[in-house]
Amino acid sequence: MTIDSGILSRLRWSARRGLLENDLIIERFFNRFAQDLTMDDVYSLDQLFDLSDNDLLDLFLSRKEPTGHLDQPNVLKVLKQMRQV
Repeated sequence: MTIDSGILSRLRWSARRGLLENDLIIERFFNRFAQDLTMDDVYSLDQLFDLSDNDLLDLFLSRKEPTGHLDQPNVLKVLKQMRQV
């Protein structure tokens, strides 16, 4: 089941970042994968978007790997998709 437009709008709003690099990666991710997002993906994205801009960019660029509560299958799946765009 895909998510409704209200959830997608909220997610896009919470995805706004202070670093242009993050914004570009996130926008390309949404353009490619938004129609297929599940509620598990939304939860994973919320967790990623709670990170600081620099920590998030480090994950996007594979300078770091997720640890702690972020080291779970669905977060890793979403992060892999973001690294592909």
